[in-house]
Amino acid sequence: GGKAPEPLCACAEESLWHALTLGTRDFVRKCGAEKVIVGLSGGMDSSLVCCLAVEALGAENVTGVLMPSPYSSKGSVSDAHQLAQNLGVRTVTLPIESVMKVFEQALAPGLELFESRPGDTTFENLQARIRGVFLSSLANRAGALVLNTGNKSEAAMGYSTLYGDTVGALAVIGDLTKTQTYAVARWYNDYRQAEIIPQQVFDKAPSAELRPGQKDEDSLPPYGQLDPMLEELLQPGASSAAANISPLRLEVRNKLFAAEFKRRQEPLALFVSRVPFGAGWQAPVAGRYRLPQGI
Repeated sequence: GGKAPEPLCACAEESLWHALTLGTRDFVRKCGAEKVIVGLSGGMDSSLVCCLAVEALGAENVTGVLMPSPYSSKGSVSDAHQLAQNLGVRTVTLPIESVMKVFEQALAPGLELFESRPGDTTFENLQARIRGVFLSSLANRAGALVLNTGNKSEAAMGYSTLYGDTVGALAVIGDLTKTQTYAVARWYNDYRQAEIIPQQVFDKAPSAELRPGQKDEDSLPPYGQLDPMLEELLQPGASSAAANISPLRLEVRNKLFAAEFKRRQEPLALFVSRVPFGAGWQAPVAGRYRLPQGI
């Protein structure tokens, strides 16, 4: 027998990288656009999306937008700048604090109609929505598309703000879990043989920075626990053995179904998994739905 053919890609991360690059290029061009706008937070998701955009479309067609709030860390801004510099992408910085204050004043008479509740996220979500307006407005002016930077783990848990960080024409990494996002990012730096995505972006705890000291793990299980659970729950005929139903698994399952209405309103994602939301995965939008297998 002859020698076995060499695999086209040496690893899963390389395969994902090429698929997402091709998908981004195709989508943007076939929609009649050339340029894209990416909100850069200094976090891993937006960093990887920016790298993919540059690979797909060229640095000259990508604009990074930094929109710091009073809760943004200095590291977020410096990491975003460093990434953009490494990629040769131009950036613009549009602080949102003054807009937050104006919104707060303008909304006050309406908000006073309702009693405030514990866990009220009105002003946290407002930050995300202001950023969504900024990105959409720049895209209008540039004749560009906004690339969404949300990942599959967030989409699964409803950890996003509708009409805020869910804006965008395409969710480039919407079918990558957070764990996969880090893995592809590590592969990318190795592939480029350079620290394009700054080491600090790998080292810091994931955070939406919507309030002082906030971390994703305040609202979600650690991604190292969450992602394997999600991979399992999303498979058809997921195991219903009673031993599998831990309190954490139950919480994850409940959030997964409760967030379906959000996922139906999120941007199209590039499908790279066996069970992407919107194709391999279907669930009713409302009605406290539970799969019959008792997963």
